[in-house]
Amino acid sequence: MSPATARAQPAKPNAPGRPKDLGKRAAILEAAKRLFVEQGYDGVSMDQIAAAAGVSKLTVYSHFGDKDALFAAAARAYCEQQLPAELFDPNPDTPLRARLFEIAQAFYAMVSSPEAVAGHRILCTPQMADSPVPAMFWEAGPKRVQAEFAELLQRRIDAGELEVDDVPRAASQFFTLLKGDAHAQLVMGCGSDACRDGVRMHLAASVDMFLRAYAKRPSAA
Repeated sequence: MSPATARAQPAKPNAPGRPKDLGKRAAILEAAKRLFVEQGYDGVSMDQIAAAAGVSKLTVYSHFGDKDALFAAAARAYCEQQLPAELFDPNPDTPLRARLFEIAQAFYAMVSSPEAVAGHRILCTPQMADSPVPAMFWEAGPKRVQAEFAELLQRRIDAGELEVDDVPRAASQFFTLLKGDAHAQLVMGCGSDACRDGVRMHLAASVDMFLRAYAKRPSAA
C-alpha cells in the first residue's frame, strides 16, 4: 500500500465518550514498530498490523485514524521510550556535563540500535524521496527530541551555566556531533568492534566540544 493509498483510507472518528483500550493501543504500536522496520512503510498494510497486534483492522483505525498517523505515533513512541522526558529534567543538582553525557549515551544507543539503523536506511531509499513519510518521522521523532533538549539548554542558560545565542541551532548541533562518523559507519554496514570501541570516547569528546563552545566563561576581572 502506497502512502497515497493509505491516506485515502477514511479516518475513523472516536466514538463519543467511549474510552480507548490502552492495552490494545500499546499492542498496535509494538506491532507497527516491528513491521515498519522489517518490511518498510509501503510493505506493511493495516491488515498485517492488526493481525500482528491481535486486534481487528477497525480497532487500528479507531485508535490511529490512518496509516500515516500510526507511523508517526510509532516513531514518537520509540523515541519517548529511548529518550524519556525525565532525561531532560532541569534538576540543578545534576552537573551540566553529567546531564549532557547521560543524554548523549541514551541518544546514541537509540540511533545505533539495529531497529533504528534499519529504519534510517528505509527513509533514505529512493522510494521515500517523494513520500511524506520522512517528514512525518522528523516531526514525530528528531524534532521532538531537539525541542526538549532546547528547553533544557534554555533552563541552564537561565541558571547562568551556558551562553547560547541561537538555542535551536545549538540543540541541532549537539545531536549532529553525537552521531558523527560512528553512526554513518553503522548505516553503511560497519558492525565490527572497531566501530564500537571508540563510541564512549567519541561521545565524551562531543560533549566537551559542545561545552567549550557554549559554557559560560568567568567574567574578566
